[in-house]
Amino acid sequence: MNKPLRPQPLLLVLALACALDAQAQSTPPSAVAAAEQPMPPGDSQTKQLGVVTVHGNSPTSLPTTLPTTIEGVDAATLARTVNATDAEDALKYFPSLLVRKRYIGDYNHAVLSTRASGTGNSARSLVYADGIQLSNLLGNGATFAPRWGLVTPEEIARVDVLYGPFSAAYPGNAVGAVVDYQTRMPQAFEAHGRVATALQPNDLYGQRDTYRATQGSLSVGSRDGALAWWVHGSRSQSHGQPLVFATKLLSAGTAPVAGLPVVSGALRDRNRSDQDWYLIGSATEYDTTQDHLKAKLAWDVSPTLRLSYVLADWKNHSDGNSRSWLRDARGQAVDHRYGGDISQGVLIDGKRYTLTAADFGRSHDELEHRMQALTLKSHTMGFFDYSLAWSQYDYTSDLSRSYAPTSKAQPEAGRLTDQHGTGWKTWSARGVWRPGGAHVLEAGLSRGEDTLSTRVDTTADWRWGSAARFASLFAGRTRTDALFAQDSWALGRDWQAVLGLRGEHWQAMDGRTENAYTGVADQGACSLARQRCVLSHAERSLQALSPKAALSHQLNEDWMLKASTGRAVRFPTVSELYQGGFDSKTGGVINNNPDLRPEKGWTTELSAEWGVGFHQLRMTYFREDTRDALYALLNVTTNASTVQNVDYVRTHGVEIAFSSEGGWTDRLLKGLGVNGSLTYADSRVLASTGYVSVPGDVIGKWQPRVPRWRATVVASWQATPDLSLSYGARYSGRQFSTLDNSDPNGFAYQGASKYFTTDLRVQWRINRQWRLAGGIDNLNNDQYWNFHPYPQRTFHAELTFDL
Repeated sequence: MNKPLRPQPLLLVLALACALDAQAQSTPPSAVAAAEQPMPPGDSQTKQLGVVTVHGNSPTSLPTTLPTTIEGVDAATLARTVNATDAEDALKYFPSLLVRKRYIGDYNHAVLSTRASGTGNSARSLVYADGIQLSNLLGNGATFAPRWGLVTPEEIARVDVLYGPFSAAYPGNAVGAVVDYQTRMPQAFEAHGRVATALQPNDLYGQRDTYRATQGSLSVGSRDGALAWWVHGSRSQSHGQPLVFATKLLSAGTAPVAGLPVVSGALRDRNRSDQDWYLIGSATEYDTTQDHLKAKLAWDVSPTLRLSYVLADWKNHSDGNSRSWLRDARGQAVDHRYGGDISQGVLIDGKRYTLTAADFGRSHDELEHRMQALTLKSHTMGFFDYSLAWSQYDYTSDLSRSYAPTSKAQPEAGRLTDQHGTGWKTWSARGVWRPGGAHVLEAGLSRGEDTLSTRVDTTADWRWGSAARFASLFAGRTRTDALFAQDSWALGRDWQAVLGLRGEHWQAMDGRTENAYTGVADQGACSLARQRCVLSHAERSLQALSPKAALSHQLNEDWMLKASTGRAVRFPTVSELYQGGFDSKTGGVINNNPDLRPEKGWTTELSAEWGVGFHQLRMTYFREDTRDALYALLNVTTNASTVQNVDYVRTHGVEIAFSSEGGWTDRLLKGLGVNGSLTYADSRVLASTGYVSVPGDVIGKWQPRVPRWRATVVASWQATPDLSLSYGARYSGRQFSTLDNSDPNGFAYQGASKYFTTDLRVQWRINRQWRLAGGIDNLNNDQYWNFHPYPQRTFHAELTFDL
């Protein structure tokens, strides 16, 4: 059943709003006027003692008194430069960031990576929309991507990114970056419509096809006095390229057996470890339909106090299809749907290879997730401001069906994975004091709670059948209570310092791991009477203190120096603790690790910034030292990959970011703007008691999926007031996917390759209501990989209407 809206947070906030209204009304009129004074039009910037740069008239919700690296982009720039089909596309050209987006609407693998964290470390960054948590901190890995689908590109007002764990207001998951989306609220009646399409001709491993996506959306909103509202609905339909491939190592072939089918169509290549293998088919070719409905309400209780409510519902229906490339002598496809007998295998180039159900997997997902949030926020800019916030994200329904036949008697058997009941909740209360003089004080308390519930059952009919037999269950909760304080201190006219401290109390509770009894003699957690192996994990609690410090110095009108340092403690996620399995021989847990230690690290950056008018240059040295980093390593006892602590990972490097508009760019081509970045990072494992194959094999190796070099550049030309063109390029150097760097061939399925891609976009405002835009992503058609293949050259077209 769907969970009803809980009235307690709403009643609490409304009561507080009424109680505090008198305080808000007593704010001096001059302070209110200053708070509501609009910023100058355009992208003008103000630089003062390292305070966050704010573009346009939509402020960031990130700390505005923190002298550290923050980059931002507004809606107008995004519209000119990015072929945005999903919210994560807004991050495309940010320095040192990469979103592992495999196809339009990628809902389960579009993970964000940062300077010192690869795409396997989703829990080392935070993503918010209007202060509401979108990050999926239930786990750490490719399947725990932020819930990008709850923000649409057309509602984004701006995006800001805080690099590093330098604000005490955020948990240790901010060690990589904090992304904050600000969305629009109307000032008068308005309506918007958008239709878009994308086309991707794809040629990989000799398999040619064209994949399409279509999108449509409608938004309506208005303001009537103190009340503003916004309703948005959209649908996206996408057919993505194959992401998984069935393979057989040549070395796995055995002597032929009489009577086996002789097949053709296998493609010989080399895998990521440079071993010869055959590719015999493709799978996980997602055909996806997503529906998004979102409503936002804002009530100005007073001129300086706003109560906001957001309700969003996201539905996803997807089919993961597979294709066998194998053909028998009659040209018929050979897989588990094949009419002939292949139970003993097939013959490829004269050798016998066995086929399994996993080679040609199929899946069907039916998901509905619901998010709601309530916020009360004052904005007097006087002596005291505060905010109270509550949010809840529910897996209202989450059922994944997968094809997994176990015998010829049940050719359509499968598994049902149900995550209903999974989700997270957050509460926070913050205050900002401006006593006058040199200090701005900020303090707050918060709670974040994550709940995991994953049940797997077998079924006789993977596509339509109900649960038949229990297979496994993983459940548990984590909760983090935090208190922070931060003081921004102006040390004279040209210096600013920020000192902060965050204290956290973390708990893990209700951990339970269950598996179907496999017939092994009763030992350990397995019970013959219950036909299950059950482990209840002990509760745990930990405490941590994370100090922060930052300092900026305005050398002169053009130059500024900044220094920041901070400790981050990233506690284990509920999935890392409890999502696992059982060893059929011992009854022990083999995949999860309820005794994991939290990641602990120090991050430091030193920056020099130069700015004259619309020309900006930033040079940053950064270093991150992480102890007890959480990674999947081989457990030599069980021969299974298990999340373990890696003793010490060190990353240091240099990041350069620049932007220029007007001046020399106008002399080159009037209306031209250029911005870009270059990042060098040396990220290595320096100590580890765990290993992949032999002791010491990960020491000195590169951290997975953190390349040494990466770069971006975007040139945007406003040819006329109504016509703009942009051209962008992105580069990422060599990288590895494994901790022991045993995958030197990045240009293969399961590899992680370097890449160089270019993008083109054109936007034409036909009149006040209509706008036409189009472009090409991956214009040079680079074929590159991050375990799965990225999209090849993709053509975009969109038409928007604004009333």
